[in-house]
Amino acid sequence: MRLTFAVAATFNLNIMSNENKSIHEFDFSLICEYFSSIERQGPGSPEVTIKALSFIDHLTNESRIADVGCGTGGQTMVMAQHVPGQITGIDLFPDFISLFNINAVHLNLQDRVKGIIGSMDNLPFQDEELDLIWSEGAIYNIGFERGLKEWWKFLKNGGFIAVSEVSWFTEERPAEINDFWLDAYPEIDTIPNKVAQMQNAGYIPVALFILPENCWTEHFYAPQVAAQEAFLKKYAGNQAAEELVANERREALLYSKYKSYYGYVFYIGKKV
Repeated sequence: MRLTFAVAATFNLNIMSNENKSIHEFDFSLICEYFSSIERQGPGSPEVTIKALSFIDHLTNESRIADVGCGTGGQTMVMAQHVPGQITGIDLFPDFISLFNINAVHLNLQDRVKGIIGSMDNLPFQDEELDLIWSEGAIYNIGFERGLKEWWKFLKNGGFIAVSEVSWFTEERPAEINDFWLDAYPEIDTIPNKVAQMQNAGYIPVALFILPENCWTEHFYAPQVAAQEAFLKKYAGNQAAEELVANERREALLYSKYKSYYGYVFYIGKKV
């Protein structure tokens, strides 16, 4: 599941303060409903997915691909339309997987693309089973460095990993945005440090590129405007729903103000 960091941080804190509540009971139905109403659960675009795919070679009809933290599959369906192979989407939340599989059928991709419920810290694959591991805006759930290390064993030698990860563009930044990100995702780091982590995890860095601004504005924040109005109308007076929308709006404002200091970066590596 790919949540924006303001939402993830806020609801993680709420869960910690409600120890008797299961993570599946505490308003995650609201979060899933909200993000199910938009095509992408994080910044990205079809053009960016296709660009990242251009750095990956030797895929065939027999190739095995996993999209980890696939959400409803916006990027997965684009991938399936541009590369061969069998694709498994994995997400923790059943509502997302239901929509994922509906989308696959709608695009007549169900013979090659299947969504399953699962956790990224316990992937259901054999060692050296996969040719490509994909994860757009989701690896932060397990942590960039941990994910790269733990997922390495599932890739064949010469297999690829491609993940987008929030990263600092500068060594220094204003306190407001620095504090926001360190609270939401302490593992945020600069691009050179992320590349070093990829190398240390056993990959040759093949390519990296910064996602353009429209991945945040046009493809992620803009579609939420109408969704937010409908959501607030449906859940009028519901504090959790109001906080969720407020968090999304704050994150959008922070991005508009500080986008020169951070953004998503696609990192593509090859197992050695």
